[in-house]
Amino acid sequence: MKLSAAFSLLTDLRLAIGTAFMPTLSALWTSPSLLWHPREISRIFMAHVWKLFGNGVDEGGRPVKQTLIPANAYGVVLDLGAGHGHTLYYLDPSKVTKYVALEPNQLMHDEIRTLAATKGFTEEAGTLLLLPYGAEDIALINSALGGPHSVDTLISILTICSIPEPERTLSALVHDVLKPGGTLLFYEHVLSHRPDVAWWQRFWTPLWARAFDGCRLDRPTHIWVEKMDIWTESKVWGKEGEEEEHLFWHRVGRFVKKAE
Repeated sequence: MKLSAAFSLLTDLRLAIGTAFMPTLSALWTSPSLLWHPREISRIFMAHVWKLFGNGVDEGGRPVKQTLIPANAYGVVLDLGAGHGHTLYYLDPSKVTKYVALEPNQLMHDEIRTLAATKGFTEEAGTLLLLPYGAEDIALINSALGGPHSVDTLISILTICSIPEPERTLSALVHDVLKPGGTLLFYEHVLSHRPDVAWWQRFWTPLWARAFDGCRLDRPTHIWVEKMDIWTESKVWGKEGEEEEHLFWHRVGRFVKKAE
C-alpha cells in the first residue's frame, strides 16, 4: 500500500481535532464533572466533528444511497446511528410510514428533528420517533417500538463501525427487532480483503476510535451479515469507482429476512 494512502486519514484527524478540541475543552471547563464521564466527553467532541464532516460524508456516499435506499426502504424504518438524519434525504414518504432515528448522542437530536420536519416526519404526527439508545439496547428499542419484530426496514449507514459487540448486536437486531420478511440495508466501511490495507486499518484503529467516538476501521461487517442463516435474499456489492488502496473500503448490502 502506498504511504500516501496509508497516511491519508491524518488530514481528517487534524481537521477533527482543530474543530472539536476547543469546544470540548470549553464544555469541560463549564462542567468539570464531565471528567468522570469520558463517554459524554467523546459525544461532545463527536457532535462538533459531525457538524464539520456530516454533509461531506453524506455527499460522498450519495450515489450509493440513491441506489440503495429509495427503492428498498418501506414501512417502519429504523436508522441505526442516525447522526444528523441524512438518511431522510433518501426516504420515499409514500412508502415510509415512520422514521425511527436511533441516536445515542442527544446533542444531534435537534438536527434530526429539524431535517425530519422538512421531509414530512414529525413527532406530533406520529411519523417520527427519536430514541436516545445505542444499537445494543435491544430491550429498550423493542419497548419503545411497542414490542419485538416491529421494524420493516433496518438501515445502517456508516454505523456498525462504532457499536459495541457488533456481531452479537447485529444478530439481535435482525432476529429480535426486524420483522420476518423485513429488509436490512447497509453501507459501511469494512476491513479490506487486501492484507496490506488491512494491516494499516488495524494500525490506525486505536487512534481513530479514540477521536471518532469508537469508530473502527477493521470490522468485516459484510461478512458477519452474510453468514447469518436467516436470509431469503442477499446481495453485497462495492462502491463504484472506489480504489482498493483505501483505508475506508466500503461494502453495500441488501438482505431480506426469511418470512415465518
